[in-house]
Order: sequence, then C-alpha cells, then structure tokens
Amino acid sequence: MTKRQDYISWDEYFMGIAILSAKRSKDPNTQVGACIVNDQNKIVGTGYNGLPIGCNDDEFPWSKQGDFLDTKYPYVCHAELNAILNNIGMDLKGCKIYTALFPCNECTKAIIQSGIKEVVYLSDKYNGSDTSIASKKMLGTAGVSYRKVISSVQQLHLSFDETDV
Repeated sequence: MTKRQDYISWDEYFMGIAILSAKRSKDPNTQVGACIVNDQNKIVGTGYNGLPIGCNDDEFPWSKQGDFLDTKYPYVCHAELNAILNNIGMDLKGCKIYTALFPCNECTKAIIQSGIKEVVYLSDKYNGSDTSIASKKMLGTAGVSYRKVISSVQQLHLSFDETDV
C-alpha cells in the first residue's frame, strides 16, 4: 500500500485554519480569519474579526453604515491584528500570515512591525481601494512579500460525525 495522494498542501491547510477561524466572527457582514505560521510550519497565532476581550458583542453595533460611533468600525479588531495579539508569546520575525482577506492598511502596519515576512491571502476584493494601495505600498517598501493562495481544491468538508473519523 502507498501513501494517500489527495492530501492538502501546507498553503491549503493554513488557509483552511484561517477560514475556520473566521467562523468564530459574530460580524453579520464580513467574517475574516487569520493564521500565523513560523518557518517550521507550526501555527503560532490565529485570529478573527471581533470585539476586544471584555467588550460584550451584544452591547456594540454591527452596522456598516451610519454615524461612525454607531457602526462596527471603531470597535472591531481585524483578524490579522487579533492573530498577532493572540500569538503564543514568541517573536513573529520571519513568520507568514494566512488571511482570508488582503489586509487593510492598519493591519499591514501591525504585520510589518511584528516582523512577519509574507502575507498569503485568499480574496483581494478591495484591490484598487486606497487602503489596499497603501497596504501594498507599505509591504513592498518594507520587503514583505504577498501572494494569493493557489489551491487545487475548491472546498473542504468538515464533519463532527464521529463515524467519519
């Protein structure tokens, strides 16, 4: 018997962790997850977009429009920032971050400052926007590479049915 041939790549695995992390987000519009990996392919941080610890997500707005303080924007931490802040307590220099959505300019600052050297993303739906242009300019200047994940699988199925194990 030979080994299985249809296993997923490291990129697919870590992007899958980022996508699974996004399922923890309470945001009704956009769920984003992120996964930070060291040079030995070990996960050192994960995050999703949500409110800071101690802020009850039932007491804050989730709207995208309206007066600034009545929207989610001043309160929600993005997935990339949460993954950096939630890391296991190690230096992130040289790590990769997998994120479901190309990082905004604010998260890009944190990515660069943390020492992460590569961004792997699934969607770049805001490509061409001011925040995306600023992010790419900063990443390029700081020598942080970025690339879209390439996957040979369209989707993966997770099951909590114990008979599937």
